[in-house]
Formats: sequence, C-alpha cells, structure tokens
Amino acid sequence: MGAGASRSAADGPTAVLCSGGLDSVVLLAHELEAALAAGGSPHLVRPVYVNSALAWEAAERRRTEQVLAAPPFDGRLGPLARLDCPIRDTYARTHWALRGTPPAYGTADEEVYLVGRNVTLLAKAATWCAVNGIGRLALGLLRGNPFPDATPAFFAAMERALSLGLAHEVRIAAPFRALGKAEVVSRGQSLGVPFGLTLSCMSPVPDGSSAVHCGRCSKCRERLQAFDEAGLEDPADYAFRPRDVRTGR
Repeated sequence: MGAGASRSAADGPTAVLCSGGLDSVVLLAHELEAALAAGGSPHLVRPVYVNSALAWEAAERRRTEQVLAAPPFDGRLGPLARLDCPIRDTYARTHWALRGTPPAYGTADEEVYLVGRNVTLLAKAATWCAVNGIGRLALGLLRGNPFPDATPAFFAAMERALSLGLAHEVRIAAPFRALGKAEVVSRGQSLGVPFGLTLSCMSPVPDGSSAVHCGRCSKCRERLQAFDEAGLEDPADYAFRPRDVRTGR
C-alpha cells in the first residue's frame, strides 16, 4: 500500500507512532476519525510511544498520557504501547539530543538530523505490530522533510524488508506526507485536538509536576510559526514566548 496510503474499512487495527507532539497527536485524531468513518472500532487504533532515551522524552511521555486521557481520545483508543529502544550506546555521549542542548531557534531543519531515527522507530514498532497481529503502522511525516530516512524510496524499502523479515505484512502509512505543518494545525483544530496538552520541544522547562515549551529551540520555532501561518494562537505554555515568531525575539 505504501507510505502515502489512506485507511479503508478492511485495514483492521492500526498502530500510530505518537510522541505527544503536535504532528503525531493530530495524526492520532485523524486515524480515530477514519476508523469511525469506516465503521470500525476506535479501539483498533493503538498509540505507540518508543522511548529512545533522548533528553526530552520523560516530559513527552507524561504529556502523551495527558493527551490520551483528554477528549477526543479519552477511552476511545486501544491502550498505549510503551516500547524501549535506547540509542545511548549508539550516539556519542556529547550528542545534543542526549545532553539536552538542542539547536537554537533559527537552526535549519537539515541541521537537526538524528541518524537512524526512523530506522529504529519503525523496526521496533513493526516488530511489536507483528507480535500483536497489526498490519498498518502510521507516522506523522510532513511535506518538506529533508532527511534521508523520510523519502518514499526509504519507506518502500523498509516496508518490504520488515514484511519479509517479520513474516508479517506491515504497511507503513504517512497520511500527512503532502501537508505542511500549518495545514496539520488546521486539521487538528477541526478534529478538536487538545493542542494545549501537546509538547513539541527539544528542551522542555520543568514547571511543577509537568514541563512547558522552552520557546528557544528549533522545534518550538516550527510549532509557533505553524500556528501563526494557520491564523491561530498556540494555547500551549512556554517558558519564553517570542513576540516575533520569525526571529524568535
């Protein structure tokens, strides 16, 4: 079926890679709506969080649980699968993603590459899918992703290799491949996504029992600019919210 595939009533259960961030939570709402429209059970949609031991993931996991407990998701999805696939023994100890010192606000997307990110996520999640009899795995890839593990050729090859090696057909779906981030924000608004609970930040700032966006990393820039382009105000909390989303000042 391929990475751009849409859902049909015959697809059965779907696993959705969900980090608690903007794109993946909107994707989860999209898949929930699609399952209901196809006459299926929403409980066949299974959110999957893969812990890679990156610096921001503890805050992400807490936010993911909060998101899933809120409308439109509360009680309507299959249980969250929590998987571990640490990369601390693969990256250098000084890597910014392990140290928690992410690229600055204005850093180009091409410079925020995590080597092997989609390779490891897909391998781990697809193995879980095979064990649990799930044949469709969705992720929130967007238009303009510049990385080598986000190309149609990569996903087609990965789909073939995983299906062959697991002796279980796994279809990799990227329903938002043709969308920009502002379009995803608009889509999420129409689906009632609780944007204020999502977390899209590589350096979350502790705030009581939770954490808020730093407002200074390149992920925060992407998010703020997407809401601005969509003509909406981001309801999430920020330790620092720039007045000018273009410059970060």
